[in-house]
Amino acid sequence: MSIQKRVDAKDPAALFYLACHYFRGGHGLQKNVPRAIELWKEASELGSPEAHFCLGNRFDDGDGVPRDSTKALRHWEKAAMHGHMEARYNLGNHEIHNGNFERATRHWLISAKMGDGDSLDNIKTVVTAGKASKLLYAEALKGYQIAIEEMRSPERDEAKPFVEGMRKEREN
Repeated sequence: MSIQKRVDAKDPAALFYLACHYFRGGHGLQKNVPRAIELWKEASELGSPEAHFCLGNRFDDGDGVPRDSTKALRHWEKAAMHGHMEARYNLGNHEIHNGNFERATRHWLISAKMGDGDSLDNIKTVVTAGKASKLLYAEALKGYQIAIEEMRSPERDEAKPFVEGMRKEREN
């Protein structure tokens, strides 16, 4: 089945996928940020946590839409409630910038237990600054290690260099 058929059928994963290609330009599509935003909105209305995450980033950056931290937070919260690790990390970052150490560490604890190393590092920084307990860091570290072990497989190890290369390409 073609991607367009899945988009026409209102498949949130297909809408998200197409939006990403419009956002960056790729797979024969011209870069079209307004179209990407439109598709992400549609996918988010259909429950895509990835689309909520991307919209949160767009509203946070003001990239393709007017900058709006309230909308960014709303989208990240919806994504985080559906288990989106990076959205949870972003919520922690937002809280730390507002001086809410306890809320920030709670968000980071959840994402660290999902395998997010940046969240684990942030918790360590907060503990070092005396704003959270070593016990909290121990809990985060244990959860992180369990998540990483559960995700380990020969196939993932083999794919890791490819995924890292794709991630670096996306960042540029």
